[in-house]
Amino acid sequence: MRLLLTVSSLSLVLLSPAMAEVAKPAVPLIAHRAVYDLSLVRSEGARGIDSARGRIAMDFGGDACEGYTLNYRQVTVLSGGETGSRTLDTQTATFEAGDGLSMRFKTVSSVGGRGGDGVDGDAKLKPDGSLNVNLKQPKRASFSAGGSAVFPTEHLKRLIEAARNGTTTVTTKVYDGSDDGKKVYDTLAVIGHRIEPGGGANLEEAVRQDVLAGVPRWPVTVSYFPEGSGDQTPAYRVSFELYENGISRALKLDYGDFTLRGDLQNLQLQPVQKQNTCQR
Repeated sequence: MRLLLTVSSLSLVLLSPAMAEVAKPAVPLIAHRAVYDLSLVRSEGARGIDSARGRIAMDFGGDACEGYTLNYRQVTVLSGGETGSRTLDTQTATFEAGDGLSMRFKTVSSVGGRGGDGVDGDAKLKPDGSLNVNLKQPKRASFSAGGSAVFPTEHLKRLIEAARNGTTTVTTKVYDGSDDGKKVYDTLAVIGHRIEPGGGANLEEAVRQDVLAGVPRWPVTVSYFPEGSGDQTPAYRVSFELYENGISRALKLDYGDFTLRGDLQNLQLQPVQKQNTCQR
């Protein structure tokens, strides 16, 4: 079970084409802590489930000068289907450089309290756009991949840039160190019409804060496909409303046989820092 804020999981081709850019509009992502309660909204097929509940807790911090940190935990209790009741617990910690060219990551997952080996490593993007990954766990290994991938925070910033510009579809490769640490995903993001600040009915209490009162948002759906598979059906799909400062609400996590909804229950925003010369 996973989510990319998308955070993020959550564009444009990186490196070789990007090197021709002189400057890009700043995307000031705000540091925040968010908690989402999970519930089941759809289940079908042979591997469908009867019920689901859980919680996502994430702590996002940093800036373009110091780099970005994300501590993320998702606990999901699934009942029914072929395997009965089981609890999935995933904890991830990442650090992504402010320039989007390197990332450190560590993930520990368990099913029913039984832990796995976890994933621990670092990744860098080379000047030619290729990806180089060094893993410490589950076992020491290194691999490279072409295609000009991006890391999750950089992907999020580029989605916001695209939304600002009125772009409705964005495709890119994304590497987030998930699963066994060896997968790069082809992604397709579909961006809906801009929602003006304060727009929309029945906004949860968590987002009715002064600092968000003047911030627009966009409905976004990101589909993730195994790299080079040519599959028409994504491995999974994440939908959310994305604020211009990187906060997300109205989550939907579509795993194919079932879909979970994430309702934002708590949001703590850190003070907005004054932009500086290294802001990207």
